[in-house]
Amino acid sequence: MNNGLINAIIAYIMWGVLPLYWKLFNDVPAGEILSHRVVWSFVFMGILVAIQRRLGDMKRIAASRALVLSLTASGLLIAANWLIFIWAVNNGHVVETSLGYYLNPLLNVLLAVVFLREKPNRGQWLAIAIAGAAVLIIAIDYGRFPWVAISLAASFSLYGFAKKKIVQDASVGLLSETAVVLPVALGYWIYLAAVGKTTAWTLPASTFVELLLSGVVTALPLLFFARAAARMALSALGFVQYIGPTIMLFLSVFVFKESVSPVLLAGFALIWTALAVYATASVRGTRVVKTN
Repeated sequence: MNNGLINAIIAYIMWGVLPLYWKLFNDVPAGEILSHRVVWSFVFMGILVAIQRRLGDMKRIAASRALVLSLTASGLLIAANWLIFIWAVNNGHVVETSLGYYLNPLLNVLLAVVFLREKPNRGQWLAIAIAGAAVLIIAIDYGRFPWVAISLAASFSLYGFAKKKIVQDASVGLLSETAVVLPVALGYWIYLAAVGKTTAWTLPASTFVELLLSGVVTALPLLFFARAAARMALSALGFVQYIGPTIMLFLSVFVFKESVSPVLLAGFALIWTALAVYATASVRGTRVVKTN
């Protein structure tokens, strides 16, 4: 559990500062950035798995229809999440991405209760209720249907759920997921070249090198997340996630200068209250179990 918590904290801090990275490529369309992200993630993970001498595991995965289907689903889910996130950041919706990842833990809890039979205690249910009220307040104050937030939350919650169901080494699993969407990414490169709309290849050399590093930037937090998901309850993992959107919120206000209303700030304060209540209830629940 402690090891899982450390991995989760590292992953969510990395994801929290990612908007700073994607802003480097404002002039590149989101779909093209996504295609590079997939290709270079695949290359980086292929090298890492080769160094770990685990390429043989890929043959075992290919021989298992159930594993192939599961990893295909998780690969498509995370690719959709990446595309929405990149588009949102580069189109001035960092606050809404933050809202999406605040919604995520609530969906995690729902999935955990319905499908994994996890049973939150009373204190944890109270925290969930507070967080739910806060998200409702934020959504109403936002003034329009937050489709970006809903899409981000749904895709990543389902991805986390899928990772809980897949018994696979984190590195090999991520290589398999990027392999699923690699043909689509390469096909998109060919399409852009055919219609003369390639943007990334015309970037200054220094900026293109930064784009090449998208494989590392993408893979590292996902590796930490996969290790955390294997060691933590899905509901607990979701609440640690509040680290990421809180960092995004601060970036949206102090770096990207997006407007944030007092109601929105109050909603975020409620969510942190919910996090404190959840953490307290979880610690007490652990002590009760040890005592018994």
